Amino acid sequence: MKDHLSKAEIRKDAVQGAVEAAASTAGEVASILATAIKDIAGAVGGLATEVFEIRDSARQASVEHRAEET
Repeated sequence: MKDHLSKAEIRKDAVQGAVEAAASTAGEVASILATAIKDIAGAVGGLATEVFEIRDSARQASVEHRAEET
């Protein structure tokens, strides 16, 4: 005996497949974006750390330079 699918069931299966594919793609894109945001935050944080270190080094050099002048 052959199973016979109704037009409604065929449409339901097609819609279900499309929704599942869209959800999977959305999940992949969200994962890519989350990783990119994390990487950007890490890079900006690293830059900020370097800027603070440069500022502190410049202050220390200025203090040492003033001490040498006196």
